[in-house]
Amino acid sequence: MSTPGEVGGRLRIGSATDTGRVRDHNEDAVLAEGTVFVVADGMGGHAAGEVASGIVVETLRELVGRDGLTTEDVTGQVLQANERILASVAAHPEQRGMGTTATGLALVTHEDRAQWAVFNVGDSRAYRLLGDELTRVTVDHSEVQELVDAGIITAAEAQVHPARNVVTRSLGAPLAHDPDLWVVPLTPGERFLVCSDGLTNEVTDEQLRDMLQAHPEPRDAADALVRAAVAAGGRDNVSVVVVALDDADVDPGSTGDR
Repeated sequence: MSTPGEVGGRLRIGSATDTGRVRDHNEDAVLAEGTVFVVADGMGGHAAGEVASGIVVETLRELVGRDGLTTEDVTGQVLQANERILASVAAHPEQRGMGTTATGLALVTHEDRAQWAVFNVGDSRAYRLLGDELTRVTVDHSEVQELVDAGIITAAEAQVHPARNVVTRSLGAPLAHDPDLWVVPLTPGERFLVCSDGLTNEVTDEQLRDMLQAHPEPRDAADALVRAAVAAGGRDNVSVVVVALDDADVDPGSTGDR
């Protein structure tokens, strides 16, 4: 399923999600509204994982259209999502063990100008494409990322490591850290990709770059990326949001119909 969108003729948006070939239901949740974009990859089995990811999306949706959005607002809302997940588990013990990643970006006012706030908890990812260069903005909270950082395995080995799906941080447990957050200046012509690991476990970064370049319309890019992940094996749910910035003069408080 894909969803196009546009904000004031300056941001173009596309999103898509698919259950994949192996799982029997989709625990991912996607938000692509106004100037807030999120992918949450739920975990915990039937009902529980999708409850956790749904709580993240509904909590972050409260930021859409908020005037004067700041980085502190974004961080606070992610933390609020975690508290709501914990409260849901307390009220429904059968949900015990559920959790979710939370990765995305939002337009905020920072240092008196509009900038991107990119945030992450878990191993979903945000990438930035500018020209021919695709850069991963986020850093995975995962066992294999720690092994890569320590120089024990290579990035290529991490792609096939048996622990590649083991996350070291997620929402659904008391947080020892705030979500990671990066502030990125707006640059006309840039595109962002936010995705669950159902994409990155099946498609290489080079393939991501090539497909984003081959499909300048975000809706087409989102559909192509999801199709590629499913065709490559579709071993997990796969969800993506693609955001294209055509003009840096964007109001962080603006919203648009999807």
